[in-house]
Amino acid sequence: MAKAFSGIQPTGQIQLGNYIGALRNWQPDPGSFYCVVDLHSISAPWDPKELRQNTRSTAALLLALGLGEGSHVFLQSHVHEHAELAWILNCLGRMGELNRMTQFKSKGRGKEDASVGLFTYPLLMASDILLYRVQEVPVGEDQKQHVELTRDIALRFNSRFGPVFTVPEPRIADLGARVMSLRNPLEKMSKSDPDPNSKILLTDSDEVISKKIMTAVTDSGREVAYEPKEKPGVSNLLEIASTLSGEPIEALAARFRDQGYGAFKRGVADIVVEVLRPLRQRVEALTADVSEIDRRLEEGRAAAEREARPMLAEVKEAIGLL
Repeated sequence: MAKAFSGIQPTGQIQLGNYIGALRNWQPDPGSFYCVVDLHSISAPWDPKELRQNTRSTAALLLALGLGEGSHVFLQSHVHEHAELAWILNCLGRMGELNRMTQFKSKGRGKEDASVGLFTYPLLMASDILLYRVQEVPVGEDQKQHVELTRDIALRFNSRFGPVFTVPEPRIADLGARVMSLRNPLEKMSKSDPDPNSKILLTDSDEVISKKIMTAVTDSGREVAYEPKEKPGVSNLLEIASTLSGEPIEALAARFRDQGYGAFKRGVADIVVEVLRPLRQRVEALTADVSEIDRRLEEGRAAAEREARPMLAEVKEAIGLL
């Protein structure tokens, strides 16, 4: 398997779209690194107490996924090379490139109180990736543009200073790359959505998961069919069920085609519950022992630093810093 790096912000609670679009594709391959990107999370206003709590709970989730076994889980802010390389890349990035970033255009452009960090966020992400000489970056569809910028920065650096950086490729799942809201299937499921019924949290109980799916917006008619344009609500539920169960969409649609939306939703709810229940239980067990989470994060930090320190030294040598 190719060596990989990816990260997730400790902002809000992780939801099903994060899991299907990104986390389930993260593999505990030896030499891969998975990071709680806490520095990214302060590019927008934050509460220090919530940040500390969310950072540990997010780390517990990554460890519950088995990502600390073979691969390494750590906190971005605990490896100072991330921020130091980010400044160097800030001096190579271009205003026009950052102005074209979709996330900045949607969250910060035209807002006088938007932070500079929100604008330069993609260069910190590039630093995260390039420090570890990884070949692949497993991300959701919404992060593909940032990985493409990382590739451009790496190629620009290598052309000017020599072949220092590995140029990575994004790894995006064919199915489930964009999980849509349960309340508005034309919009992406988001942990920042204020409507709790629009998303399924990985910490939701079996009962809450079932209730949210049973009240999900579907479409006119009663036939279960995969038609993303004509039936976006039903198609979204079919994609969720297929990615989690491994059963082809066509088979799921055929199984529920004449049973109506009620039976179909119950079937989808059963699939989601069966997948998320053991993950939730592992997270709860880890969260009960904070010292164990911290111990494993320290192991991950040490492993990350062993890779990041010589990489940054090579970069400094290449650009002429003593």
